[in-house]
Amino acid sequence: MRSKAIAGLLTIILALSFAQAAAEPVAWELVNEYPASALPGEADTYFAAAINQRLAGKLTVKPVFDAASGLRSKDQLKAVATGRFAMADTFGGAAGDDHALLLLSSLPFLAPSADHAKILFDLARPAYERVFAAMNQKLLYVSPWPPSGLWATGPIGDIAALKALKVRTYDKTGTDVLTRVGAIASVVSFADLNAKLESGEINAVLSSGDGGAGRQLWKYLKHFADVGYAIPLSFSTVNLDAWKSLDETSRSAIESVAVETTARQWAAMTGRVERNFIRMRENGVTIDGSPPSDVSAALRLAADAALADWLSRAGAEGKKLLDDYYARVRR
Repeated sequence: MRSKAIAGLLTIILALSFAQAAAEPVAWELVNEYPASALPGEADTYFAAAINQRLAGKLTVKPVFDAASGLRSKDQLKAVATGRFAMADTFGGAAGDDHALLLLSSLPFLAPSADHAKILFDLARPAYERVFAAMNQKLLYVSPWPPSGLWATGPIGDIAALKALKVRTYDKTGTDVLTRVGAIASVVSFADLNAKLESGEINAVLSSGDGGAGRQLWKYLKHFADVGYAIPLSFSTVNLDAWKSLDETSRSAIESVAVETTARQWAAMTGRVERNFIRMRENGVTIDGSPPSDVSAALRLAADAALADWLSRAGAEGKKLLDDYYARVRR
């Protein structure tokens, strides 16, 4: 009788333990190499706050900014694929080695405005979703960046100044473009910039300088050439196994918040460049809104070659996306 009572008590204790575990909210960390004040960082903060409110007691999302996870963008997708982290907000250009299509948004001089960049994203989203699914991830939301330009220690007033740059780029395409014009270019993680700027190893950066990124750059680089290079995207993804482990109600709520977040980020582009430029000027940055024609021509000629190289890697799917995009914007 005593053994039966003990067994019954153990059964009750185990049932209570399982019930308590089931009641505890799932916790997801959302890692991001960039600062909270950059546009993608703002997206993560918005998404996490909305999820934590709507799914209170079931799921919590905690953003982790400034590469505090120990990961750079190029490593984040693998970490999510393997379940090391549930979520990541990853800069598309840095993920180009994983799949050429992820470089689409950072192709040079392809989208001259946020409206063009949004059209390109809408056309490419199904392809992006397939790419991430093959990496054991679900695409939740995206955030565009303001147009990339060239930060430098001095004005880029002619071809000679362009060739004198030792420039940080954010993807292989940017490296190819700037190498073709005669500069020394290399991909450097944003989290690793400070040391290279302080040592003089690099004297220029391809970046928008949005949010906290700008505060870091204007300490070293007091000139910005507004060349309108690209409007790249950051992608926020979740591990597919973590996603599938949730109930349907939770998944529906997350998808709704993800749609809201993406819409919020495109809307946030309105006036963002102007506000960034005001902050930059207040901190001693000289902005050249009309780079010399020979500098612009050299960059665009190099960009044509880089685009041809991308098409050779992206194949028929990449070509169709570009054809569809050109047909849409040239109507």
